[in-house]
Amino acid sequence: MSNATLSPLPSADHEVAARLREALLAASFTADGLLDLLGAPAYAALARSETVPALRATRGDTPLETLVRLFLLQQPVPHARVEGVLPVHACVAGGWLTRVGDAGGDLAATVDVRPYGGPDGEDWFIVSDLGCAVGGAGGIGNRDEGVVLGVGGASTTLAGITVRTPVASALDLGTGSGIQALHASRHATRVTATDLNPRALHITALTLALSGAPAADLREGSLFAPVRDDETYDLIVSNPPFVISPGARLTYRDGGMGGDDLCRSLVQGAGERLNEGGFAQFLANWQHVEGEDWQDRIRSWVPRGCDAWIVQREAQDVTQYAELWLRDAGDHRGDPAEYQARYDAWLDEFEARKVKAVGFGWITLRRTSAAEPVITAEEWPHPVEQPLGDTVRAHFERLDYLRAHDDAALLAEHFRLAGEIVQEQVGLPGAEDPEHVVLRQNRGMRRATKVDTVGAGFAGVCDGTLSAGRILDAIAQLVGEDPVLLRDRTPAQIRLLVEQGFLEPAPR
Repeated sequence: MSNATLSPLPSADHEVAARLREALLAASFTADGLLDLLGAPAYAALARSETVPALRATRGDTPLETLVRLFLLQQPVPHARVEGVLPVHACVAGGWLTRVGDAGGDLAATVDVRPYGGPDGEDWFIVSDLGCAVGGAGGIGNRDEGVVLGVGGASTTLAGITVRTPVASALDLGTGSGIQALHASRHATRVTATDLNPRALHITALTLALSGAPAADLREGSLFAPVRDDETYDLIVSNPPFVISPGARLTYRDGGMGGDDLCRSLVQGAGERLNEGGFAQFLANWQHVEGEDWQDRIRSWVPRGCDAWIVQREAQDVTQYAELWLRDAGDHRGDPAEYQARYDAWLDEFEARKVKAVGFGWITLRRTSAAEPVITAEEWPHPVEQPLGDTVRAHFERLDYLRAHDDAALLAEHFRLAGEIVQEQVGLPGAEDPEHVVLRQNRGMRRATKVDTVGAGFAGVCDGTLSAGRILDAIAQLVGEDPVLLRDRTPAQIRLLVEQGFLEPAPR
């Protein structure tokens, strides 16, 4: 693959990056500064690849307006305006800026630089190829296959669901512009980042340097190929090129393997490279094949010795899916005959594989020594509260708890209702009893689950003072039911409420 048509990249010189960073911060070229300058509507429009509102908001000559036009909107800016804001000589010599026209004329950026707020208020900067900081690729993939994208919805989703506990080692597979590696640098002593595209590795080095983060161990290669056989990690993350497409036209999105084989290979290969208790977290697409349950398909990917939590966030039929990614590449704006031919190729590929739909979601593995690992696969298309890293970690902690408690031990335990749980009763107006009762979370996954009247009553009085068994005995007396029978049939419902995070063990 050649990157000849892409602009030369800046040097990863840390001294120049540090000087540039200092100048950007001095001008408030940050996520907060950008929002204050542009206003919420113009800021949101950038995510939709619409730049006109931002151009209108930066018609002045303040340092911040100059930087937004230069690095985010790719507008040439007069040399005299830039000189008072940036160390121009160092930025030109280091390749961050290039001269346009005469020596005293305009200056232009060679890469996109987008302010990005870290989870604890850090001021970071994501570097990407020109045209890729705002709203994704926007069809740039038609011009060159080696393009490196900036911040997108997928990358922020993965960053949000990743478990953030201090670890010795983290691996970012397919690092792209380095967003996941940047996040990992906050809590991992050693970060390794790989990518098939050498340009992506260079841009990752720029992102880390400009964000003031430690350098990562950057390695070229596909999937786990750059990882030595004896290397294992506490955290593995990947936002891979997961798009299921005919061929591998666009490096940043197309995996180059048939169907969903790339995602399968990624998941299957992670188990042996995880340390005990370590997490591997991926975004993925998977095929819905005629005559096959999609959950069974993904369950078969999970490596031995790993618990897994698989969440399908969305499923699209094959026509919606093809149209989504044809638009992503800008094909809909080109020759209609070529667009139709490419659309046909996608549908031919799906027809040959008997694929009726494509699912998108998250896959989290955790290495465990448990005799019987637990694999949970579910569909949850509803809104969630990001970041979800703590929620993901708690899910696996609850698995450990439930594995260690049989029904008798569970009834001896004390529980309390988790925070921000509400109860809803559904039924016909005026009816004496509700048709069903729903418990709903207002945090994390924001789950809702149906419970019977016993389950609702049980959850309602769980404050940690009485054991589960004693609560059930009291409920049995109230409803006139045999307490032994109630103790026999209720643990399954308690387990579900614990597993889904409605009840939590009370500290004693």
